[in-house]
Order: sequence, then C-alpha cells, then structure tokens
Amino acid sequence: MSRLYIGLGSNSGDREGMMTSALHALAAEPGIDVQDYSSLYETPPWGKTNQPDFLNAVVAVRAAFPGEAVLQRCLAVERELGRVRREKWGMRTIDLDLLYGEDEECHTPFLELPHPYLKERAFVLVPLLQVAGDIRIDGERISSLLENLPEQNVIKEIKKPVRGKLIWKRF
Repeated sequence: MSRLYIGLGSNSGDREGMMTSALHALAAEPGIDVQDYSSLYETPPWGKTNQPDFLNAVVAVRAAFPGEAVLQRCLAVERELGRVRREKWGMRTIDLDLLYGEDEECHTPFLELPHPYLKERAFVLVPLLQVAGDIRIDGERISSLLENLPEQNVIKEIKKPVRGKLIWKRF
C-alpha cells in the first residue's frame, strides 16, 4: 500500500460541508484508508484571483492501488458531489488533487505526481507540512519551499481536525 496525499479545496457554496463530504467519501472508498487530515485553512485564490477565498486541507491516505486509480476515485468523488468543470482555476464547489506519493512518481498525460504546481502553492504546502511533516519533495524540504512563498502569511488556520470523527472544529 502506498501513502498518498490529496489536496481538498472549495470556494463556492457550502465550502465546509463540501470539504467534509469529500473527506467522508474518500474514507468510504474501498482500498483507500484515510490515515490523517490537516486543519481547514482559508486561503486567497491562486491562479485566477478574482473569486472568493478557498477552504483548503490535505488528506493522507494509504491506497491499495496506484496513483492513477486513486485520481480516478478523486474525480468520481468530485462528480458525485456535483462538481462541474467550467474554467481552469475558476470557482469550484469541490476540488480533489492528488499531490504527492511517498513511494510513487508518475508522469503520464493523466497524472503528474508530484503535482506540477505543488512547490509553488503555499495553500497546499502548509496543510501538507501538517500531515506529512517536513518531507522532501524533489530534494527540498517543505519548510524550505515555504520560505520562498510570501503568501504563506495570508493562509489562516480556521478549524482543527477532530481525530476519529472526520470533521473539523473551531479552536
């Protein structure tokens, strides 16, 4: 079983409800074991900035199958939760991105692992650091990558994970 990290994001509708539903849907997937998840963070949009703030989190899973199959399941969860893709980096009710695999790299037209923008996105690195520790990605520690990203200072932790319940609570 490989350990993989999945980013969750939402900036439209009931953001926290969507994040919780996605977390529960991942946990219900056969062959995917949710092992840990980060706090919820409120973050400014990245890429296309004229839209509402996002909620973001990272989920650590053990999967009985390779990353491409996990990504297929992530896309299915998005569809089940009503996601409709309209524009790149636009508003979304829910987004699940396969970010990193501890024992897996993949470079296919369907999946790039590690995620091609991972090292440029503080909104992903901050919650990833929380669940993965200061791991190395392409030889660089997450903490070092974050030092070069000034937007890490505008990422606000708003809720902590409730262990064993797959929900978040205010501090």
